[in-house]
Amino acid sequence: MWKGKKITLSNGKTVVEKPSLVPLITLIILIFTVISMKVTKFDFYALATRGDQFFVILKGMFPPDLSFLDRVWAPLFDTIKMSLLGSLVGAIVSVPLALLASANIVHSKLITGFFKLLFSILRTLPTIVTALIATFIFGLGTMAGTLAIFIFTVAYVGKLTYEQIESLDMSTFEALESMGLTRFQAFRYAIVPEILPTFLSTTLFNFEGNLRYASILGYVGAGGLGIILNEQLGWREYGNVGTILVVLIISVAIIESISEYARKKLQ
Repeated sequence: MWKGKKITLSNGKTVVEKPSLVPLITLIILIFTVISMKVTKFDFYALATRGDQFFVILKGMFPPDLSFLDRVWAPLFDTIKMSLLGSLVGAIVSVPLALLASANIVHSKLITGFFKLLFSILRTLPTIVTALIATFIFGLGTMAGTLAIFIFTVAYVGKLTYEQIESLDMSTFEALESMGLTRFQAFRYAIVPEILPTFLSTTLFNFEGNLRYASILGYVGAGGLGIILNEQLGWREYGNVGTILVVLIISVAIIESISEYARKKLQ
């Protein structure tokens, strides 16, 4: 298995094919799979004997209890507002930070290194953890959720933006600077038109994701649909849970369709 296959050519010469790494990689994956199952205490027996309960719960969700709709609208709008405000403000704030992280705009390694490190640190923070910390600072409600989405947006959009800026041809930017324009003016006329379509597309895509994140931030008290979703699950009101999920799925589908249409227009 570990030896290369011998191949005889038409001229009678024998060559040895390079041994395949597939068996070794497969063995390593199997070993790590077994170790992971031991560490996480994954139980196939429990999955086989209790897995059908998922379908019992799913059956309880449908048909959804439409009488619960009146309690869904306000948290739904809170979720959308958190996502929209956090995404919009975060995208705006990410632009100057991305500019300071771009090595072809700012020629100080100390400054660019600091802001690149800042983006990396912010991106490692799970949104739900940020929201949990924010609830201790600002209390329960949409403020904490909006702040968590804002931080994630700054990190996500900012990183992609500075990477795009660093990949640009800087000849136009340098020519405008040589003509006497300030660095800000050169950035406005040479760089912004190049990055704007991708920046807007990235922001819209990020907003789609933030809408889904915002729907679960209520689990840590950050407002939105997550609060009543957690509440109804705790009370085993699966018909109400079904109503919440249907409304959320339809809302996300509509917003994603609008966003996708807008992104296609930007290309």
